Amino acid sequence: EVGRGEIVGVIGRNGAGKTSLFRLITGALQPDDGEVRLAPELQISQLDQGLPTDLEQTVPDFVAGGLARLLELREEFRRRSEEDLDARGLRELEALQQRIDALDAWQLEPRVEAMISDLGLPAERRLGELSGGWRRRVALARALISRPDLLLLDEPTNHLDLSTIGWLEDRVRAYHGAVLFITHDRAFVQNLATRIIEIDRGRLVSWPGDYRKYLAARAKARADEAQEHAEFDKKLAVEEAWIRQGIKARRTRNEGRVRALEAMRETQAARVARPGDPRIRIGEAEPSGRKVIQAHRLRYGYGETPLIDGLTLKVMRGDRIGLVGNNGVGKSTLLRLLLSELEPQGGTLKHGTNLEIACFDPLQNTLDPEKSVAHNVGDGRDYVTINGKPQHVVGYLTGFLFTAKRAMTPVHALSGGERNRVMLAKLFTRPSNLLVLDEPTNDLDVETLEVLEARLAGYGGTLIVVSHDRAFLDNVVSSI
Repeated sequence: EVGRGEIVGVIGRNGAGKTSLFRLITGALQPDDGEVRLAPELQISQLDQGLPTDLEQTVPDFVAGGLARLLELREEFRRRSEEDLDARGLRELEALQQRIDALDAWQLEPRVEAMISDLGLPAERRLGELSGGWRRRVALARALISRPDLLLLDEPTNHLDLSTIGWLEDRVRAYHGAVLFITHDRAFVQNLATRIIEIDRGRLVSWPGDYRKYLAARAKARADEAQEHAEFDKKLAVEEAWIRQGIKARRTRNEGRVRALEAMRETQAARVARPGDPRIRIGEAEPSGRKVIQAHRLRYGYGETPLIDGLTLKVMRGDRIGLVGNNGVGKSTLLRLLLSELEPQGGTLKHGTNLEIACFDPLQNTLDPEKSVAHNVGDGRDYVTINGKPQHVVGYLTGFLFTAKRAMTPVHALSGGERNRVMLAKLFTRPSNLLVLDEPTNDLDVETLEVLEARLAGYGGTLIVVSHDRAFLDNVVSSI
């Protein structure tokens, strides 16, 4: 149950059903059992997890798409007002007018202009001309434009820069309706959530309070559950030993005790075990030379727009660098320059010796959507080699939270977070001593993030990370 004014964070592992929950609320999915009850005339708007794909649309047209329902009401009023109505029809028309008044739907064009101005969107551009971060902003404008009673945000901070995340936090905090959001961004959920809903093994569990209180309460609940299961299993073992006693004991045994044992067996069989913890391994190559990258007075731009001008930078072996900046300033361009994927328009760039580079860029998705997870990660082979040791690809993938069955699933059937885990699993099979990660945290669940942070902390090579995840940067890099 969600009430007006609540800001509820939805947390759960990738594939647990967070996005499916949203689709049940909006009616895009129908429940197998039970029902979803919505308040009368409830206005719902959703920010999807993925980026907009209709790249030919202009920014104003795409944003105005969030007002489709209000435009339909206006059109219905225009059509019905031209009809020859009886008394009942006139009353219905008046009710429709009052509804349009209440929704402030007469003047929608100025609302679109105000939203575009508020978010600083490039009104003259098409979506295909924008970076991932800007497309995310445009999608956010479309979700907010209708001023819904219930706002559903699916991974809202993905592709957003720090200043826009701060703006979004202020917007959500002051929002008049209810907000339900899915996120992996621990700073975002701590700053906003009035309570947490966790999807755990098919059940919704509501935890009052903020994220830190949730972590403490969850840890206690898991410890209590483990102790309860241990005591239950111990008692069951005693009863199983009793039922297997000799023939004399069977003749005189208590039938009520037998029925109780059968009930205990059923209880244990119905128990859903908590999924195992992630186990991420990163392939490491022999150490590189002491100097990894040397850039002197680098310059690069697009047309009349200079992005990088006069940059001098020295990256040494073992450096752990975080790269931050607003969308469009040139972070990805700088990475491509440093990796020699782009030729600098001025200045010089030198790579050190014995450099083995592995680069993660979710926008350059190299996965084959028709092939299975295991086929993609193992390049069609049954075994991968991690730090000199062969490992079956399915066993390797269990560390990335893929069951044997899920490892055989085609990539196109996976959630956004699962696809990111596949790309990371594939990347980490390559031995490297320079690891470049461009927005690696998008769509990952919190538990996978925490294990990834621990593995990166122990990585012996050099690390360059682009991220807007404040907690991730704090835990992984040593300089910005």
